[in-house]
Amino acid sequence: MISFRNLALRRGSRTLLSQMDLTIQSGWALGVIGRNGCGKSTLFAALKGELEPEVGDLDMPTKVRLASVAQETPALPDPAIEYVLGGDVEVAAALKMEADAYEAEDYEAVARANMRIEEVNGYDARARAGRLMHGLGFSPETHEQPVASFSGGWRVRLNLARALMAPSDLLLLDEPTNHLDLDAVLWLEEWLRRYPGTLLIISHDREFLDGVISHTLHLHEGKAKLYTGDYTAFERQRAEHLRQQQIAHVREQAERAHLQSFIDRFKAKASKAKQAQSRMKRLEKMAGTEAVRAERSFSFSFPTPDRLPTSMLQLDHIDAGYGDHVVLHDVAFGLEAGDRIGLLGPNGAGKSTMVKSLVGELEPMVGERTFHKDMKIGYFAQHTVESLHEGWSAFDHLQEKAPNAGAQVLRDYLGTWNFPADRVFEPVDKFSGGERARLALALIAWDKPNLLLLDEPTNHLDLDMREALADALADFDGALVLVSHDRHLLGMVCDEFWRVADGKAEPFDGDLDDYAKWLRTRGTTRKTAAVASAPQNAPVQEAAKEKRKLSADEREKEKPLRARVKKIETLIATMDQELTSIEGKLADPTVYGGGTSDLMKLGQRQAELRGEKEALELEWLGILEQIEV
Repeated sequence: MISFRNLALRRGSRTLLSQMDLTIQSGWALGVIGRNGCGKSTLFAALKGELEPEVGDLDMPTKVRLASVAQETPALPDPAIEYVLGGDVEVAAALKMEADAYEAEDYEAVARANMRIEEVNGYDARARAGRLMHGLGFSPETHEQPVASFSGGWRVRLNLARALMAPSDLLLLDEPTNHLDLDAVLWLEEWLRRYPGTLLIISHDREFLDGVISHTLHLHEGKAKLYTGDYTAFERQRAEHLRQQQIAHVREQAERAHLQSFIDRFKAKASKAKQAQSRMKRLEKMAGTEAVRAERSFSFSFPTPDRLPTSMLQLDHIDAGYGDHVVLHDVAFGLEAGDRIGLLGPNGAGKSTMVKSLVGELEPMVGERTFHKDMKIGYFAQHTVESLHEGWSAFDHLQEKAPNAGAQVLRDYLGTWNFPADRVFEPVDKFSGGERARLALALIAWDKPNLLLLDEPTNHLDLDMREALADALADFDGALVLVSHDRHLLGMVCDEFWRVADGKAEPFDGDLDDYAKWLRTRGTTRKTAAVASAPQNAPVQEAAKEKRKLSADEREKEKPLRARVKKIETLIATMDQELTSIEGKLADPTVYGGGTSDLMKLGQRQAELRGEKEALELEWLGILEQIEV
């Protein structure tokens, strides 16, 4: 249980949160949301003990085991799997003790080390670390590579795996889906749903939040408000809360006007003086319900293209890659006006290679790229945000693109992208990641492209900006190719999906829900581009074909396993019902009416249920690996 009592947190001269008074119960999965700069990361810093409250108290269990993702990864020569395994400090120490004892040929010390390894459940630690790496997209041959050999994005994944490896009661994850592909995001969702401790997640991915969290903490204008339910439930509850607040404000203002009218009419009349005085006191005592201030929702649009050719771009059976290394083979892909295509597949499989081939950054190794003379591409690459010129302002960047445009025209345009007044002249060095991404999109939109090629444009964007981007892309008249791990964005703007993996780019027959089901059916939520996959056209047909291969004896052997699967599913459903009931009581003790001891018992029962459920789910997954279900 974590309690905040009248807490205030400050960064530099700015107070980000004040009068924070709430309790987070053990076992909750809590999504921490709010606009960039509202104090989410500051709150995590306080929980980690890196920042002292300005006012108030933060109470946490004294022996809580806390895990979080490190911000930096040193360029170590250690194998990646050893770095991940080091997240479990006790296991790593016990294994080192054993290695040192063997090296010293001290077999009594070896025996002691073996006992310690068994105590800390260390014999399967390397396998657990390998499974975490596999789920996050590391192919088996990379497990022994030195940490220093990985790029920045892959080191972030190593840090995430190391945090998940650490035994913890409290897990803090700040934007864990950044640098993950959709396959890894789906795997992480499953892992976090089974996490038995208290989980706090900062994320701008609404689909991910909906899949994981049980409660939502909204930080807004220096205040923190707790909601029961996932992100969708939060939106619904907040809208209703604001509606009721506005109704109460309107009623109060009407009553104030009525009282003031009476006072003005009769305060000078002797026979009504007492009544007027009474109404004056009543007016003074009114609480003063605040009017709902409409939050200025940011919106923008991509301008209508000057020309929109019907057939825009064609990749005619090309091979694409780098040097002599072929990443994609025999790609036949065409874009027509109005096409809206999302590229799916694990990182490293060739999605960015595909986009670079479309934009012309990579020349085909074999085959031909043809395009219409009126095609105009707007390209957002993964490195676009980092390629902005340090020391330059937003105005400088736009003026470089449009040297003949008037200063006021440029300022007015940047204002529509929420760079108002003198903000346009501030160097981008002071911008947040979200502001840099917004500027990059503004520079793309200035050119009035008729084809947008966007490779992970949502990194660094908060929820409001992601919604604005989704709306703008939905209204865009040109063609679109999108790579993103944000399922909400993909689902909102794409009509068609292609899967890029195993050296191929082929249409995927289905939507994102079908893709998630297909991954689960194929078991590829833990696999990478290096793992062979089946054709995308009909996983159900393939399952049926495999089933027919089973002999009668084999099917007979599977009967007990299938019966156990059904029993586990029934038990899990019963546990889910009890957990939902417990979470409701813990979320609002005033309605439940239980005392402190009752709440503690409920918390203990919740933790027990989560542990039992995790064990059952692991057994269920193990059985599914043996049979086709």
